[in-house]
Amino acid sequence: MAALAVAGCSDGAAPEADAADTVVTVVTVDATDTVEATEVADTAAPTTVAPTTLPPTTLPPTTLPTTTVAPTTLPPTTVAPTTTLPAVLETREIGRSVQDRPITAVRRGTPGGRVVLVVGVIHGNEDDGVAIIDLLERVDVPAGVDLWLVESMNPDGQLAQDRHNANQVDLNRNFPADWGPIGVPGDGQYAGPSAASEPETQAMVAFVEELRPDLVIWYHQDLFRIHPGRGRDGAIRQRYAELTGLPLVAITGGTYTGVAATWVRRTIDPGVSFIVELGPTLSAEEADAHARAVLTVATEPN
Repeated sequence: MAALAVAGCSDGAAPEADAADTVVTVVTVDATDTVEATEVADTAAPTTVAPTTLPPTTLPPTTLPTTTVAPTTLPPTTVAPTTTLPAVLETREIGRSVQDRPITAVRRGTPGGRVVLVVGVIHGNEDDGVAIIDLLERVDVPAGVDLWLVESMNPDGQLAQDRHNANQVDLNRNFPADWGPIGVPGDGQYAGPSAASEPETQAMVAFVEELRPDLVIWYHQDLFRIHPGRGRDGAIRQRYAELTGLPLVAITGGTYTGVAATWVRRTIDPGVSFIVELGPTLSAEEADAHARAVLTVATEPN
């Protein structure tokens, strides 16, 4: 019998208002081998023999050693704890960075389910969202969720710990939603020479247009808040804030054109897309809370 058990500066995209085989060799050696000895008495005709008187023979008592049979000890039956790590359904390179690094998307969950996209890094020096993506790549994904995870859409900036990509463009000002020329290379919010001028932006635009996700979450740092929204979008933001302890507070102070989350909302109707501003740091417990929040809002009716 065998048992087997077995994603950030504060981006503030404000006007973004809008988840051994212990072969128990229970060798039931159940075999009770019983060998039956059959004694057969040969019977012959009686023979009369004259009695012979022999002197008594005294034999010393025969002492046989005690036979000790060691007890048979079977190893304890151990069933390995059940560990469920659903397989990655797909790993896809969706584009390359300016410096030719891959931008990769990992797919998990239920094909044909509610499509959810989570992006860990868009500003290279705001990368605590990676810890959340890492958890989402390993935990169980509830049935009915078609989950796509992009650890970083700015691998060059992440490696350099720079807000911008290698062309010094703020990718969260480069999307084709109200794009406008902001600054010059070296400026914090430099929007690039034109809308979607950057290969990283182009990769995400093409991917989102193909995927058409119902929910997109973008991680940034470090304002520790979520900008309020309206309607269904606003309700999901509020729910996420409740689950993670983030306040719903307006994000202000920048020029918010060419923002990724805004572009998604205008492109995918009635899709929801919003920015989560993490704090300056992210503890393991906080990362876990965010991963759980993603899966909760992905499964709740909204």
